[in-house]
Amino acid sequence: MSIQKKEDPRSIRSREMFKDAVISLLSENCTISSLTVQKVAAKAGLNRTTFYLHYHDIQDLLTQMNDDIFNELSEKIIVLVHAKGLSEKQQLTQFLDFLYTQRRNLFTLLNISQFEDQLFLLIKELVETRRKNTEEELPDDYVAIEIKTASLVGIIMWWIKKGMNFSSDYIANQIYLMYKVK
Repeated sequence: MSIQKKEDPRSIRSREMFKDAVISLLSENCTISSLTVQKVAAKAGLNRTTFYLHYHDIQDLLTQMNDDIFNELSEKIIVLVHAKGLSEKQQLTQFLDFLYTQRRNLFTLLNISQFEDQLFLLIKELVETRRKNTEEELPDDYVAIEIKTASLVGIIMWWIKKGMNFSSDYIANQIYLMYKVK
């Protein structure tokens, strides 16, 4: 039996401060290539030794930031896979709300990662699973999973990049009207 050790709140807070510092620096037009441990630590109000307690280097920090966002996105997608009835729209809205709250990080991290490709894979898995779980027979000429996924990702990417003046509820309603479940 393995006993899970509770993580020190100071350690959690330090990592969050480093992540916030990176986002802040990148938002101030600092480029990824010009990020240094010294700049990030100074912006976070912490020292370099503390940085190295948590990360090997700047790339390790950026990778962990990207992984954190995608782990949370994956969790939201899993909830959508199992949504039934009216809650589908509500679950989609919650997924879009998460994207909305993470938009600053996404705008910054879009330059670092293959965000769109990873989002495509997550949503494709969602569409595939929902189709497998459907109780009705789909026609042979039904929209291909890749086409449907590409259109969903396209809508979401447009919304993140240019359409944030629309609420997540509005976008969820539009998607729901276009695709109605499957």
